[in-house]
Amino acid sequence: MAFFEASDGTKLFYKDWGSGTPVVFVHGWPLNADMWDYQMVPLSRQGIRTIAYDRRGFGRSDQPGGRYDYDVLADDLASLLDTLDLHEVTLVGFSMGGGEVARYVARHGTARLARIALVACVTPFLLKTDDNPDGVDRSVFDGMVKPIEEDRPHFFASFGKAFYGSSLLHQTISSSFGDWTTSLAMQGSALATIDCVRLFSETDFRADLARFDKPTLVIHGTSDATVPIEVSGAKAAALIPGARLIEYEGAPHGLIYTERDRLNADLLAFIRT
Repeated sequence: MAFFEASDGTKLFYKDWGSGTPVVFVHGWPLNADMWDYQMVPLSRQGIRTIAYDRRGFGRSDQPGGRYDYDVLADDLASLLDTLDLHEVTLVGFSMGGGEVARYVARHGTARLARIALVACVTPFLLKTDDNPDGVDRSVFDGMVKPIEEDRPHFFASFGKAFYGSSLLHQTISSSFGDWTTSLAMQGSALATIDCVRLFSETDFRADLARFDKPTLVIHGTSDATVPIEVSGAKAAALIPGARLIEYEGAPHGLIYTERDRLNADLLAFIRT
């Protein structure tokens, strides 16, 4: 397995498939780089170099007990790009991973980047506050942390169904796929899993998005119950100069799987522009 080292010595797992134009995928909470398999395999066969890594505290990466904040996570992303000496990169962030992308731009600039894609991302600011009245109430995130602390496997099994928009009347994933998703989530440390709920829900990226100066594609499902488009994708696209918003009608949060063919086609077309 391949690892790179963050600035504080933390070792982070990554995988690097294919050759050609580099695309770096940043995974969502509470999963790891494997969630991108359904993008990395087909794109790597289209002359694209596909790279994904496990966030610190998740997957096969180290599980440090220190702080989990977006400055540190963005610096981890910078370490990957520096270690592999990547240029003309397309950064693709999903959900929580969009925060890393936004903070990376704010802290490290866009000299190594060619374009940016935000897929079902938490940007610009999820939490309901006085100056963000359309955000999500803090009680919703409190309601996530408590069951994680009490019975993490059970929470993830239930959360996965909503994540992919699956119900008794509308099955979007198999039981086996749901089990696999839960297994990815369980590879993360309990500490990182809990801390990152607070992190992605309470971090304000509005100023970060104003720093974007590369072509940006925002993709979001209109039926995303996990990160509602009204408080995230639509607002992010409005804040990023020149951004293009594509709405996937009826798509859930986990559109990386449920809408994978359309998503892959849209990403490939964007990468080749």
